[in-house]
Amino acid sequence: MRYFEDLIVGEKASFGRYEVTREEVMDFARKYDPQPFHLSDEAAAKTHFGRLSASGWHTSAMTMSMLVEQFQANPQAGLGAAGIDELRWLKPVYPGDTLRCETELLEKRESRSRPEMASTKSRMTVFNQDDVPVMTFVANGLIGRRPQG
Repeated sequence: MRYFEDLIVGEKASFGRYEVTREEVMDFARKYDPQPFHLSDEAAAKTHFGRLSASGWHTSAMTMSMLVEQFQANPQAGLGAAGIDELRWLKPVYPGDTLRCETELLEKRESRSRPEMASTKSRMTVFNQDDVPVMTFVANGLIGRRPQG
């Protein structure tokens, strides 16, 4: 189990593998982001995407899946998140793409009012199989302090 005290600012990690399928892109779009370029090859061909593409929100959800898998494999005293900043969808994500993540710890801070917890700030970059960044954001996390005694 990793606690606040174990984290090193500047530390980087690379993890995850998520294969994007056509069926999942369309299922997500039908339910959450039913824009034509997420649902139809013909409609997408008429846009700057050029072909069917995943919703940025779907890319975010796929990233969350990889994050949870990473936390399960490498347990931390995580206490949830306080949000994200600077979310950018840089390039389209297409069916057939394979995504992966890289993260860098930018900052960690002790809580003044809650001595059992602390906060972190990390930059997350999601890449496709060609090592092209497709999404970035800054995650604001909460993490437990190492128990005393």
